Amino acid sequence: MNIFVCIKQVPDTTTRIKLRGDGNGIDEADIQWIISPHDELAIEEALRLREQEPESIITVLSAGPERVTDSLRMALAMGVDSAVQVDLPGDADSAMNARALAAAIGRLGQADIIFTGKEAVDDGAAAVGPMLAVFLGLPCVTVVNGIDYGDGAITCRRDVGGGNIEVIETPLPAVVAAQVGLNEPRYATALNIIKAKKKPIDTLSADELGITEADRKMRLKNFELPPPKQPCRLIEGATAEQANELIRVLAEEIQAI
Repeated sequence: MNIFVCIKQVPDTTTRIKLRGDGNGIDEADIQWIISPHDELAIEEALRLREQEPESIITVLSAGPERVTDSLRMALAMGVDSAVQVDLPGDADSAMNARALAAAIGRLGQADIIFTGKEAVDDGAAAVGPMLAVFLGLPCVTVVNGIDYGDGAITCRRDVGGGNIEVIETPLPAVVAAQVGLNEPRYATALNIIKAKKKPIDTLSADELGITEADRKMRLKNFELPPPKQPCRLIEGATAEQANELIRVLAEEIQAI
């Protein structure tokens, strides 16, 4: 099988975000970049599928500037076969990223299955996977936390809330967006991380793929950090006094009731 995985590099969730002076983006200085956690699930699922289909080849792609090669090398260390950087600006929107990834996959060969994460943890747009499917003319199943592989088709399970499970069968090729619960991603060993540093990473430019600024449909500006959290307030006294004071605070000060 020809397996593709599309990943996004995002700031580490422990990073303290600072804004640029013009307020039109984040200050990338001193940011630790990682593979978006849902995309790690996508990588792991591709690796498990290759274990079932040993002749399979896994290619991982990431759209972004040169820094995304660090995340691509981590994917190589996890065990994928090859990696491709799709050279785009770091502020490219979902439409531009999806269009470029679709064009790149079209150049690299016929896909049997494409894995993505459900969403990236930086913007939470959950848009690239479905857009990618539209551009490639493929079916797409999102928020997947279980897959059974058949002959030329897959059966996906989705937790749709309230204890309900949705089961969707679709022919291959298809785009599958991974959700938490699909698997447990493996750790890259120190030896494999060292080996991955020596592996080549191919680059496809926007010009090669026919991607222009016209493919960008949205531009973000006027970023604002959330207001600081208010300090915790302790209510002293007996249980009844605490309850009465809590009701007063909610009603009079916070006006929540």
